[in-house]
Amino acid sequence: MDFNLSEEELEFKQMAREFAEKRLYPQAEEMDEKAETPKELIKECGELGYLGFTVPEEYGGMGFSSTAFAGVLEEFSAACAGFGILLSVHCSLCCEIINLFGNDDIKKKYLPPMATGEKIGSYCLTEPNAGTDLVSISSTAENKGDYYLLNGTKTFVTNGGLASVFIIFAKTNPDEGHRGLSCFVVDSNLDGISIGKPEKKCGIKASDTREISFVDVKVPKENLLGEEGNGFRMAVTILNSGRIGVSFQAIGIAQSALNETIKYSKERKQFGKPLAAFQALQFKMADMATRIDASRLLAYRAAQLKDAGKPCHRETSMSKLFCSQTANFVANEAVQIHGGYGYMKEYAVERYFRDARVTEIYEGTSEAHRMVISKDLLKD
Repeated sequence: MDFNLSEEELEFKQMAREFAEKRLYPQAEEMDEKAETPKELIKECGELGYLGFTVPEEYGGMGFSSTAFAGVLEEFSAACAGFGILLSVHCSLCCEIINLFGNDDIKKKYLPPMATGEKIGSYCLTEPNAGTDLVSISSTAENKGDYYLLNGTKTFVTNGGLASVFIIFAKTNPDEGHRGLSCFVVDSNLDGISIGKPEKKCGIKASDTREISFVDVKVPKENLLGEEGNGFRMAVTILNSGRIGVSFQAIGIAQSALNETIKYSKERKQFGKPLAAFQALQFKMADMATRIDASRLLAYRAAQLKDAGKPCHRETSMSKLFCSQTANFVANEAVQIHGGYGYMKEYAVERYFRDARVTEIYEGTSEAHRMVISKDLLKD
């Protein structure tokens, strides 16, 4: 199914697949080992237009829909999940929140260099003591007239060491709870910003993840996104995009794990015949494929609802919940079918197994998404 994608959109999806197969996948294992993404790959991705895929053309981007971007993101994630989340955070969270809530001056300043990859974006929401509970954010931005004085620490920051642009959520009025939360665009070269060491992660190692500290950082007043106190609404709105992004990251991981399993099952022999001849393993692969297809349908529904401007909080949560569970189920079965070899780094399914785990954690845990879904089901 092409999910109503235009010929041009399908062409860019095919180009993304070719780039992923030729440039990303051959380096994926090395990127995992070194826990880094080569800058030349990011540059190439920018030159091809994918870092500004959803940025409006008037600001130097391609102007494609979230639905079209979803297909591209799946292709990149299938080759290297760490690179996939780099792209997702930059486009789905950072570029999109500037485009949705920034004034024309902010858009003209930041979106063109972000669309080309000259500047990479990073989304700074989570703190050591605040994740799902956004009201507990303790970072503050004190209004000093011409500037805001920013203080606080953000953790698990994707693209933290690569970013030139930080999207920061901080309290401008700490006594107002979620109504006191505001959002800022912050240049990474400002005085008072300290970038921590790369986190040593279980999976998606190619993704740069760090802690970022802000001590008396003077943020120009014009870098406030929207109005003071609107940060919570912005975060909730933009997280729909993040959920869709992780959904397609998970689908990409799962699809690659299945592809590797099918290939292995035809080559590996036991008791004189290939593993693919055993019905028990055939049924496993049937379940894997069915869940992937169901995940893809849920995820594309969410993306198309978002593009249509329709309410989609429940649908994005359903998508993210199911797709992330599918990635973990499929990757686990892939390792099981590979047997002892599946536990060895020489086989890609070992990496998919590790990469899949985080999809049930970031952009909202599975438990948090069940809360969103059940609350929507039970409302009056």
